[in-house]
Amino acid sequence: MRFPSPVFDANANGGGDFGDLPEWDLTDLYPAEDSKELTSDLEWLEKECASFAADYEGKLAGLDAAGMLKAVQRNEKISEIAGRIMSFAGLRYYQITTDAERAQFMANMQDKITNFTTPLVFYSLEFNRLDDDALAGMLAENADLARYKPVFDRMRAMKPYQLSDELEKFLHDQSTVGAAAWNRLFDETMAGLEFTVDGETLNLEATLNLLTEKDRNKREAAIHALAAVFQENIKIFARVHNTLAKEKEIEDRWRNLPTPQTGRHLSNHVEAEVVEALRNSVVAAYPRLSHRYYKLKAKWLGLDRMQVWDRNAPLPLEDDKLVDWDEATKTVLDAYGDFDPKMADLAKPFFTEGWIDAPVKPGKAPGAFAHPTVTTVHPYVMLNYLGKPRDVMTLAHELGHGVHQVLAAEQGEFLSSTPLTLAETASVFGEMLTFRKMLDGAKTKDERKVLLANKVEDMINTVIRQIAFYDFECKLHAARAEGELTPDDINALWMSVQAESLGEIFDFADGYETFWAYIPHFVHSPFYVYAYAFGDGLVNALYAVYEEGDPDFHEKYFDMLKAGGSKHHKELLAPFGLDASDPAFWDKGLSMIEGFIDELEAMED
Repeated sequence: MRFPSPVFDANANGGGDFGDLPEWDLTDLYPAEDSKELTSDLEWLEKECASFAADYEGKLAGLDAAGMLKAVQRNEKISEIAGRIMSFAGLRYYQITTDAERAQFMANMQDKITNFTTPLVFYSLEFNRLDDDALAGMLAENADLARYKPVFDRMRAMKPYQLSDELEKFLHDQSTVGAAAWNRLFDETMAGLEFTVDGETLNLEATLNLLTEKDRNKREAAIHALAAVFQENIKIFARVHNTLAKEKEIEDRWRNLPTPQTGRHLSNHVEAEVVEALRNSVVAAYPRLSHRYYKLKAKWLGLDRMQVWDRNAPLPLEDDKLVDWDEATKTVLDAYGDFDPKMADLAKPFFTEGWIDAPVKPGKAPGAFAHPTVTTVHPYVMLNYLGKPRDVMTLAHELGHGVHQVLAAEQGEFLSSTPLTLAETASVFGEMLTFRKMLDGAKTKDERKVLLANKVEDMINTVIRQIAFYDFECKLHAARAEGELTPDDINALWMSVQAESLGEIFDFADGYETFWAYIPHFVHSPFYVYAYAFGDGLVNALYAVYEEGDPDFHEKYFDMLKAGGSKHHKELLAPFGLDASDPAFWDKGLSMIEGFIDELEAMED
């Protein structure tokens, strides 16, 4: 999923000036919410979960290699069917989050899945109690079982932190009224907010979109409208954050996890020192990246001081031309095809088979994402397309995710999913291909300057802003561990990272201190955000290898995507001569952003 950048507008009619925008056809998952296929899968799932528990609970240690393989494959099938049901329910919900029936259906499906799968909680706990030597012997004996070793490694990484079987079952049962319930409250509250700008009532998408308008007064009005509504609802958002952070602290404490970030690092299959090296490299680069760029932008805008409503302002020489859907489609597919025709061929069905939902509609979830669903179906991409050049880049980004997910599907349900740190690889690479295609086609110096500036801003939002978000989260969870936080406490933590990351050129309007409230990742996926910076730095380093002319790059790249989650980042990067555990690796990636800013500065001479 991609963090929603402020590039939104109202397009309730689903097309407008952008052409005929595609919408999802979810029938590849299920024909309808009351279909016999869905009913049959629910019945099968309930019976198979009970049967699995009856067949294996208390018996895993007595299985031979063939028996263990059968257990793993049955568990994988359960995961696939449960994932298919929840993908269908979730995607329907995200189309119209304000629809009570859709919200109810999703909640009911979640309750059923939770109840059905409760008997399976024993599996990972019992598996982690297997003797290391006995498991190693089974893997050596059976090559098909050995394929799943990366899955087993990730499971066993949690071994030191697992609780008793009874407590794990309690947490599993309680999840629907815990974090999931607070997530829904956040989503539904955010989707229902209305903002008044110059007498017009807008939703969050449309109001954030105004921050990219040329009219400075309009941008300022939008900031004030956002701040006013966030302030009106700040107690709800503070309660959501306080509760989720406290819930996480309690569970982490019971599990003896050493830091609030440890769980995320384990799920990302990345070492804490690698993330720390990334974070430190980015923070050290603030002065030569974001601080330097925004001083340039202030000069272009004719400003002595930048206000927060100027951060995403278009350049004065940027035209207002919107990009219709057909042109956006051609731009991205051509860029993919120029890299390799196979990549364009993999992307085409998204446009022709109902795998993309593009228009902005009332109640639709904000932002953009690519959801892999299950490996026996195909991914679905969600956009809020409004015809701006950055929307074209978002299309390229999410389509990269989709291509990655299609290629990785051959690994099967358990091995296809990549950790977040690697999940951004194909998406950011797809963006870079599209950007380079557009840059090569620039006809004038001004056109090139606009493209470079927009790319630098995107990279700042992906790297600098996300690491600042990560620092905010680290501070938030540390502070919450000491006690309840007031809205003012959280506001202060937010502001402590904003000036540091954006630079001294900025003034911060009253009310901006509440803008942490609308960032969904803080609620849905604590510490997710560093994965964006990880992915951008990784791809910048990869792209440098590509530009250096590695003759086998295409083959290595496709192999990397096909691997899904079957390999550690060290294994995936080794064929390219790269190593993310080397601090110099991150500096190499950051130097690409610095090079773009160098070129922009040279244009001033």
